[in-house]
Amino acid sequence: MKIAVTGKGGVGKTTFAATLARLYADEGKHVLAADVDPDANLGLALGFDEETLDSIVPITKMRKLIEERTGAGEDNQFYKLNPKVSDIPDTYSKEVNGVKLLVLGTVETGGGGCVCPEHVMLRRIINNLVLHRDDVVIMDMEAGLEHLGRGTTESMDQFIVVIEPGARSVQTYKNVKRLADDLGVKQVRVVANKVRNAEDEEFVRSRIPAEDLLGFIHYNTEVMDADRQGKSPYDFSNTVKEEITQIKNIIDQGL
Repeated sequence: MKIAVTGKGGVGKTTFAATLARLYADEGKHVLAADVDPDANLGLALGFDEETLDSIVPITKMRKLIEERTGAGEDNQFYKLNPKVSDIPDTYSKEVNGVKLLVLGTVETGGGGCVCPEHVMLRRIINNLVLHRDDVVIMDMEAGLEHLGRGTTESMDQFIVVIEPGARSVQTYKNVKRLADDLGVKQVRVVANKVRNAEDEEFVRSRIPAEDLLGFIHYNTEVMDADRQGKSPYDFSNTVKEEITQIKNIIDQGL
């Protein structure tokens, strides 16, 4: 199963992605969590300590590795479009709480159509994860829709858009659904986070089709406490864990 978790910045997609990954790991599944966000926080949410995370270099920043695999360099403007990447998840991932973390990073570019060695590596690695791994793969995507424009996620089984009870979040869901359809990804589901009350729930239900709505995660100060201490919310809040477990059960029923 391959899931891309997306949404606008600050909605809590990393908390959701990390907790979902740990729930699958607790079942004995082989779980690979890929951080494709330039503001890489997935490791902390999974339970890594800060010292370990400081030692991790995102794959897209590994200049020497990219040059070796693609053949690109200062003296060579031509590079391979299909570099070998099958060994990268096992070689460069680190494991905590039964989840392997692979920090991919992103491609910093002024346009969505970048074709460069870094983008070639990123796209090849993601496609390899999707097409050739038996793991549960959960990708914490960068905020916004840049990754959809670059076509790095067209082979995912489904997108899960994390939203807040607000018009801008709902608009993000609609844009993701439209672009995902262009990529051939038919299943775009929604998780509503930071829900405060019945009024917020009704707002979400009135704007998200029932078949796309996976469930609600309610506003919870325990998640903020976990973040302040650099800990995994999974270990801090039984409420969040139970709510995301209910969402996970719905995901599993739809497979």
